[in-house]
Amino acid sequence: MSAAAHHDPHDGHDDVGYHATVQGYAIGFVLSVILTAIPFWLVMAKVLPAEATKFIILGFAAVQVVVHMIYFLHLNAKVEGGWSMLATIFTIIVVVIMLAGSIWVMYHMNTNMMPMDPHAVRNMP
Repeated sequence: MSAAAHHDPHDGHDDVGYHATVQGYAIGFVLSVILTAIPFWLVMAKVLPAEATKFIILGFAAVQVVVHMIYFLHLNAKVEGGWSMLATIFTIIVVVIMLAGSIWVMYHMNTNMMPMDPHAVRNMP
C-alpha cells in the first residue's frame, strides 16, 4: 500500500481542542465535591438565614454547572472552532428567556386572578 492510502483525518487541521486527562477529571471531581459540600453544610448547620442560604445555593449551583461544562463536557472556545461554545451560549440565552417569561406569566396570572372570598366558598351551592 502506498503512503497516500493511509490518510490521517487530522492532516492539515490544527486540533487545538481540549484533550481529557486524569488530572483534569480529578480537578473537576474535587471542585464538584467542594461545591456540593459547602451548600450542604450551610443548610445542615443553619449558618445563615433561609433567604440568604437560597441565593448562596443558587450561586454555588451556577458555578458547579460551569465546572461540569469545562471539566466533564470539555466545552471551551477552542473546541470545534468555537461553535460548541456559541451553541452553549445560545442555549443559555433561550433557557433564561423561557424561564423569565414563564415566571412573568405565572406572576401576572396570580396577581390578576379574581380574589376568592373565603365566605363565598362556603355559601356556594
